[in-house]
Order: sequence, then structure tokens, then C-alpha cells
Amino acid sequence: MPASTSGRNTAAIAAAATAASIASIASLLYYLEIPSLLQQRVQARKVGGPRCYSPNAKPSLPEFKLLTQQETLRETYPLASRIEKNIPVYDCASFDLTDVSATDKLQDELYHNLTSGPGVYILKHFFLDPSIIDATNQAFEEIIAYEHQASGGAKGDHFAPGSANARIWNAFSKHALQDPESYVQYFSNAWFKLVCDSYLGPGYKITTQVNIVRPGGKAQMPHRDYHLGFQTDEDVVAWPKAVHLMSGLLTLQGAVAHTDMPLESGPTRLMPYSQTFGEGFRSYRRPEFIEYFESNHVSVAMQKGDAVFFSPSLFHAAGENITADFDRSANLIQVSSAFGKTMETIDTLPLIDKTYDLLAAKYRAEGLSMEVDAFIRAVAEGYPFPTNLDCRPPAPGGMAPESEQQILRRGVIEGWDRERMMSELDDMREASSANGKIGRQTTVFGT
Repeated sequence: MPASTSGRNTAAIAAAATAASIASIASLLYYLEIPSLLQQRVQARKVGGPRCYSPNAKPSLPEFKLLTQQETLRETYPLASRIEKNIPVYDCASFDLTDVSATDKLQDELYHNLTSGPGVYILKHFFLDPSIIDATNQAFEEIIAYEHQASGGAKGDHFAPGSANARIWNAFSKHALQDPESYVQYFSNAWFKLVCDSYLGPGYKITTQVNIVRPGGKAQMPHRDYHLGFQTDEDVVAWPKAVHLMSGLLTLQGAVAHTDMPLESGPTRLMPYSQTFGEGFRSYRRPEFIEYFESNHVSVAMQKGDAVFFSPSLFHAAGENITADFDRSANLIQVSSAFGKTMETIDTLPLIDKTYDLLAAKYRAEGLSMEVDAFIRAVAEGYPFPTNLDCRPPAPGGMAPESEQQILRRGVIEGWDRERMMSELDDMREASSANGKIGRQTTVFGT
């Protein structure tokens, strides 16, 4: 072999070895998150820009398009039964919720979906027993009829008048008071706990609103949801950029289909990946973003008992019901983090009072089953703050006093009757108030 050829081969081998070494080092640095650590070091040494979005600068529609034109890969969500219109679809009937390893992997997928992926997923057979939906629908019909008579007309919402929609605000509370039996069955669904825990962690608080869209009911305008989604454009830009990110992490949106939802009935219009757009809360009312949404949104048909969950930062809108004789009904689910404020006020004590005997009977029959635990987490407050620490100091070895959930769980296990349970919760609420049991502080310390 000529010397020149041998030299070239040696050089090529050396170059390949060098490239391989560089690739290995780059992979190691990436694995150790060195680039992000270096980026943080740089950011820590320089004020990078204004803390708030400028009200005079236009949000970038090209950036929004680039984000929302991503493709959802099947291998990213291996536990999904299929990907439909860029949305992972899971079949609840195929999972064993007692398999902790499998459910942990599922929760990882759901978390990734809402934070970094398409921002929305569908759970087929979220309710396997249709009789629970039927009994709940009957309770809703009775509530709607009562409110219609009491108010002298149908109650609409912030998107449509009562002639087009029927709405039950604070359906979570009204359902319990109207029909505690179906309420306990409904919120004993262990899938609520799995879904809410996956995104919000423990101590979450559920609120619900029923929405029935009649034939001819028009589509909503695209929007984002609570918190910042309910602010005006002028108010939104007053909040720092970090709060725009935080707003999407404090709430989980969802809906349970209480009827079948064929496409012509107008199931929710969705824009996958739109929750990843940083300026979305100040963009969704802009004409160019509305036009793009109207031309590119997707909808997926659902069956009674299915559920959809999505980030509150996702651009979405209820669709138009173009059927001639079909009412589309959904129980809208809004779940708040323990560290957020719910949109609606929920007084938990009347709900616990109304359902405690049913819960206690369920515990005697099942023990502390997933269903019993799911209901306790749904009906009672899981976060003990704010409170009065003079009256309710943390327990020895702990950092917080008991929450309503902990008291309710303890009472069920120890066999308390309803009177004792309500007395314990009343005492806790009184002790938590600013006045508490020791009276309002009237002196200034140190004087």
C-alpha cells in the first residue's frame, strides 16, 4: 500500500475516533444536563430582558404555527391505544389500576403530554358503567328544571344564552345535595385520582359545571382557561412571564361525555401543542390567531362515558351543534392544585354531611379501596392552609395540621358516626378561622 494511502487511512481513522470521542463527551454532557446548567449560570449573571410581555409587541404567529404543526409520535406514548388527529387516546378498560408499576408509567405519559407534548388526551371508557352516567344525568335534569323555574328562564353561560345552552354552575356541590347516591358513585371513580395526581399532585380540588348544547348551538371562540385565560388583554400583560407559565400548571381542565358526541354535535375543538406557546394568554383573542385556529383545529368524536383532559393553556373551543335533534351534554371538570384558588367556591361540609353515611357504608364493604380513597380526595379539602397556627399547630414531628381529607379518612377508618364527623370538622373549621378558639389577637407583641 502506498505511503500516501496509508497516511490517509490513518488520518481518517483518527478523525473518526476524534468524532466518536466528541460525540461521547457531548452525550455525557447532555446526560448530566451540563448545557442547561451552563445556561443557568449565564442567566444568573445578566438580566435577560423585561419581566413582562410588552403590550405593544405582536405575538409571533409563525412561532405558534411551528409549535402546533408538530407530529405526535406513537413511540412517545406506548401505552396509548392509538394516536388520533395528533391526540393520544387511551382505553381505561385495558388498565389494571392495582398495578402500581403500570399506572406510574401511565401517569408519566400523561404528565409529559400536558407539559411537553400535545397538551390533550382522551380516555375511552372513563366510566365503564353507563348506569352511573344515567343516574347523574337524571339528577342534572332535576337541577336544571328547578333552576329554570326559580329563575324564570334557562340559564346560559359566558359564551351563549340559555336558549342555546343549559348550564349548571357549581354542579359539583348541587349534584351531592340533589342525589348523594349517584354523587358518591360518580366521584369514587379511581380514574379521577390517577389523572389529577399525575398533573397536580395530592391535595387537588375538583369543581364541575354542566354544559348542554342544543341543536343550533354555535361554536365558542378559541380561548385559554382559568386563571389568566379569564383576564382581559390589558390585565394579562401586567403579570410577569413566569406567572403565564405557572397559570397553566395550577389547573387541569377536562370533560366527561354525558351523551355520545358525534362530530356533527360539536365536541371540543382542540389545537394540540398550543399550550407550549409562551404568549398564548395574550394571543387567543387576536384575529390572526383566531383565523389560524378556525382553519387548523381538530375534534375527536366521543362516546358516553369517555373523558378528555387538557392543559388550561391549550387553545380550545366548544364546537357547533349542527344536528337537528340532538343535545350534546358534558360535565366540565376543572381541577385546581392545592396551591391555587378554585374558580368556584365549594363549601365541603354540607357535601360531607350529605354523603358520609354512604361513604362509611362503602368503607365497611370495601375497606380503604381505591374508590373510597378517590371519593375522599374529591369531596374534602386536601390542603390544611391557610389556617390559624395558634389553634391548630402542626402535629409533633409534622409540618402541617390535619387536613379535612385526613380527618375524614381517620373517621371512616375508626368508625365515627356522622354526628361526630361533622362535629370534628366544624371544630376544625372554627379553629382555623382568624378568630379561632383563643380569640382575636388584640395586643402588639413587645409593647
